[in-house]
Amino acid sequence: MRTAPPSAPQHAPARPPEEPGAAQPPAPRAAWWETTDRLRAAATTEPGRLRIIGAALALLVVAFGAVTAWEITDRHTAAGDVVSRSQPLSADAANIYRSLADADTAAASGFLAGAQEPAEVQKRYRDDIATASGLLITAATHTDSESESGRQIRTLNEGLPRYTGLVERARANNRQGLPLGGAYLRYANEQMTKELLPAAEKLYAAETDRLARDNDAARLWPFVSLAVGVVALGVLVWAQRRNYRRTNRVFNHGLLAATAGATVLLLWLAAGQSVARAELDNAQKQGQESLKVLNDARINSLKARANENLTLVARGAVLTADGKHDKYETDYATGMDKLSTALGEARKLADNSAGGRPVDEAISAVTQWRERHKSVSETDRSGDYGTAVDKVIGGDGSTGQSFDRVDEALGAAVAQEQKEFKDSASDGRGALTGLATGAGVLALVAAVGAILGMGRRLSEYR
Repeated sequence: MRTAPPSAPQHAPARPPEEPGAAQPPAPRAAWWETTDRLRAAATTEPGRLRIIGAALALLVVAFGAVTAWEITDRHTAAGDVVSRSQPLSADAANIYRSLADADTAAASGFLAGAQEPAEVQKRYRDDIATASGLLITAATHTDSESESGRQIRTLNEGLPRYTGLVERARANNRQGLPLGGAYLRYANEQMTKELLPAAEKLYAAETDRLARDNDAARLWPFVSLAVGVVALGVLVWAQRRNYRRTNRVFNHGLLAATAGATVLLLWLAAGQSVARAELDNAQKQGQESLKVLNDARINSLKARANENLTLVARGAVLTADGKHDKYETDYATGMDKLSTALGEARKLADNSAGGRPVDEAISAVTQWRERHKSVSETDRSGDYGTAVDKVIGGDGSTGQSFDRVDEALGAAVAQEQKEFKDSASDGRGALTGLATGAGVLALVAAVGAILGMGRRLSEYR
């Protein structure tokens, strides 16, 4: 029996060595190169070009809507801050200053009344301190403790108890007929004028600066949105013109809808921001500027009243730096001059009778106050101290009555300007309401229209 010869070992034939200089196989190309090649090839055919144009149009209008929603949301938020945060905090800061200054005035008036301080004066002092304390709590809850406003709030919270303690000591000594009471009251007034009121003034300035920043942010033109919108609209018009030249068809319903959506959004954006800017400008110029001048006037009237009272409390014990004049009488005259100047500016800024009438009343009351104060000074110099005090803190015919007229008129003027500011700022915010949502909806409509319009053209090639 014959057997098969053993099979030779099976090995893969060895590849011959490559000769030097032989051609190498091409290296694999990157995926993005292949995509580029496909796009380039597609661009050489009309269906491919239509797909690219449709995708570009959809991306442009979606980008237009997204950028518009982003910028308008930012403007609307800033306008909302103006209405509901910045301006109320600025007004609260002004009221903190007014309450503290009025409390100081009430303390001096009560001291002049003698041991039996009138109940209404005590109530006014307590109400002022309670108002200032409450407003400080509100301001602290809306303010960063490390900011300028936070630091001033901390100064006020630390200093106010010391001030009220000094006033109570002055009252206690005054009830016992001790002259030390006048010293305590002057010390309390010094703390008020050198520590508390400057801190309140800085707080007001910081909050007013924040209001100005929020107002500027709300008024800023949405340049990016407008630019993208113009580009998107221009490309849509170009695409329709190209479609007309190639097909001789006047309208493409999809592209027409996309153009309409982009046009409406662009016009809404421009009109809404224009109205918002106009209303916020009006709030700033007619409202906030008037409020600042009126608050300055109110502050100067309170300072003048406090100095008028302290003139009789000190009875010449405190002189100016040159040692020639009564310090409190000099400060009173300075405050009244500033008050008259501020009222003149406020009258110029008043743009209607509702705002001008209370300012006119305040001007009339200031004139009366000056005349009555001259009578007080003459009576005091003649040595009739008791009558002079009655002319300052008494009822009819007193400088206190004139001061109350000034304060009441300025309060009415501030309330009117506050209302005008809020109305204008609210209208400015309202002009932007709904625009961000509308931008998203219109952009989606325009994108769908562009895709359908191009799809209709592509269907002609199938």
